[in-house]
Amino acid sequence: MESAEQQKARDGPQKRSPLDLIMNQIRRKTSFTERKKPTMGRLFRPSVSSDKNSDIPETKESESSEGKDSAGPGTESSDADSEIGSVVGWGRVKQFVQKLGKTPDTQSLSLTHCDLTATDVVELGTLLPFLAQLEVMDLSWNDLLGGSLKALTVHLQHVSKLKVLKVSSCRLTAHDLIALGEGLYCIPLLEMLDLSWNAGVGGGNLHCLANHLPSASSLRELHLVDCQLSEADAVTLGEALPLLPCLELLDLSGNKPMKEGLQIVVSALSYTPQLKTLKLSTCGLNKMSLIMLGEKLKLLPGLEHLDLSCNKESGGGFSTMTASLTLLTHLKCLDMHLCCLTEEDILALVQAIPSLSELTELDLSSNKSIGCMLQFLLPALPLSKMKKLHLNNCGLSLDTCWALATTMQSLAQLESLNLSWNKSVGEILQQLLEPLQTGCKLQELRLSSCDLTTEGMLHIESACKRGALSQLKLLDLSYNGSVGDCGWVSFYSGAAGLKELQELDVSLRPSASLSASPWLPALLDALPQLPSIRRLALQRWAFSSGEREKLDKALSKRNVVLECDKVAATEAKVAA
Repeated sequence: MESAEQQKARDGPQKRSPLDLIMNQIRRKTSFTERKKPTMGRLFRPSVSSDKNSDIPETKESESSEGKDSAGPGTESSDADSEIGSVVGWGRVKQFVQKLGKTPDTQSLSLTHCDLTATDVVELGTLLPFLAQLEVMDLSWNDLLGGSLKALTVHLQHVSKLKVLKVSSCRLTAHDLIALGEGLYCIPLLEMLDLSWNAGVGGGNLHCLANHLPSASSLRELHLVDCQLSEADAVTLGEALPLLPCLELLDLSGNKPMKEGLQIVVSALSYTPQLKTLKLSTCGLNKMSLIMLGEKLKLLPGLEHLDLSCNKESGGGFSTMTASLTLLTHLKCLDMHLCCLTEEDILALVQAIPSLSELTELDLSSNKSIGCMLQFLLPALPLSKMKKLHLNNCGLSLDTCWALATTMQSLAQLESLNLSWNKSVGEILQQLLEPLQTGCKLQELRLSSCDLTTEGMLHIESACKRGALSQLKLLDLSYNGSVGDCGWVSFYSGAAGLKELQELDVSLRPSASLSASPWLPALLDALPQLPSIRRLALQRWAFSSGEREKLDKALSKRNVVLECDKVAATEAKVAA
């Protein structure tokens, strides 16, 4: 028996009612979506007259029949075709993303570490018409993507709502930068651009992108970490900053080759009055560039994060910035680690700190000449607001450690404390820990190579038992080989107070090897009381095959990364 449609086809064209048209399009839609053949997607593209939400299958699926009835027969067929193309196109998107081991999303596309090839980029470009609601696209860490970006950027007009674009570590070339620059006009809402770890962005190539920057760009974040920016690139960036009045974050870290042109970039910061984060780590800052930076900081009153770390030539020049630092009343994070700071630098900082009432993070690590002067800085900090204090490898004197101990009770909001590689810490560990009480917010405590003793471990045990370390997630006690076996047994007996602990490191120095046999039973008993543990580092501790088997069995059903050397206990020797 012939169906109604077959009868109509045999008898020739007939006038159909609107209801017939609707039912026919529904049947067509069902047929296509049930087939789910990848090749079918190539037959459809979104109609130029389709609804603004037509590229989202969820939206089209829920479209009311009342809306269809209000349209005429002609527009009805066009909308239905567009709807079918959108649904099948989304199927292609899902298939492409899932084959790369990722989860498809209409607003966020993350294809990091997918080994994308030029062919993949071409295919991805043809899928952009079906991602009209896309706001985030991350293609980072795909080394084979370089040289093929144009195949994607020519389709950027389909993702005009894009706000975040990340293409870091993709071996981008000058041609990629030109293609990206030409495509910027298609994504006027772009707020974040990350081109970090692409050496091809530097070497004088930055102008290939900067020449295409639209005036009054909406860009808020620009990440150019370790792009081998040269002096010529610094000039280009200095000329481009006036086009970025909305810029809130500028990260130029790791671009030491631009050292000679850095002053040009710094002088152009006056065109970015909304800047909140400035990162110039490892950029070759010296005393002269600090003078220029100090002048421009006066024009950035809203700055909240300032990273000047790893600029060894800047040591001794921070005194020229004292007046400017006092104006940064909104500053929350100051990072000056590994800057060869001098005692004069710390004295200048002592004068500026009282004005930084919003400061919550301070990193002065790896400045070995300031250990004695920090005793004058610590009391000046806004202690009640501090969340992060890193003073590792600063040569802290005993007086400075005492000064820190007296401030511990006022550090009620402290979440991260790093005192590693300061030998004096071991002498007054009790005074440092005693002020910590139940409800302490400390989440990260690093005491590596602090000459901790067996007695010191008893104080850590006490802090655990009274709940002072109940929120701790990371505890680093490595390189403290002077702790006796009884000290480790005592520490593990207090593990019940470390419910939130995720990482524990008790490794020995590379030159040491000691037997774990005396305290292993205590560790095995403690593991069930550490439900959150995800990483356990026991390097250079020696285990017999039977002891290692017991440890592996205790962790067999838990997602824990065990860092442990396979050394027999009989080979253990006392650390040198």
